[in-house]
Amino acid sequence: MTEHTRLLGEVSPVLKDLSAETRRIRKGEIAKPVREIAPLSLRVHELAAQCTRQVHDLSVSQYPALEGGAESLAYLAGACAQISHAATLCNLAIHHRTEILLSEDADPTTAASAEQLRLAGEEMQRAATTYRTVARQLSRRLASAATRPQVLHRDSRQAPAKPTAPAPQNAPTVRRPA
Repeated sequence: MTEHTRLLGEVSPVLKDLSAETRRIRKGEIAKPVREIAPLSLRVHELAAQCTRQVHDLSVSQYPALEGGAESLAYLAGACAQISHAATLCNLAIHHRTEILLSEDADPTTAASAEQLRLAGEEMQRAATTYRTVARQLSRRLASAATRPQVLHRDSRQAPAKPTAPAPQNAPTVRRPA
């Protein structure tokens, strides 16, 4: 878990750097969109893949069993989608800028590309906030694990809960307290 915490903590600064790069490109002329935006897009796509891999690794670890772990995992999955969406928006920014080569009625200005880059930067900022928050929460949980004897929802020494019989059809479902 310590390694996962470290990796989670590294994502937010990377996203902030990528978002800053997005702003820099957006403020420029975007005269060579493939050369200017494609490296950014590739880095964001690579980060999205790395984050998705980490979410998978966390999902098959003890992380979901930690208090609040499943909910945090859901937030991280959403942040991965935001990062992936940001990468797609970077590709759209390239497309909007290169579209003038293919269509007479395409917008010759950088407005559409700049808007896609703005949206990409916003997505990365939101994902950075999520990663920063989840990394802090996990770090606090791990730090307090030494003082708190029960980090898992259910103590592993307890006997497993008895399975309940399935509820009859059309009957209201009653949830048992955990």
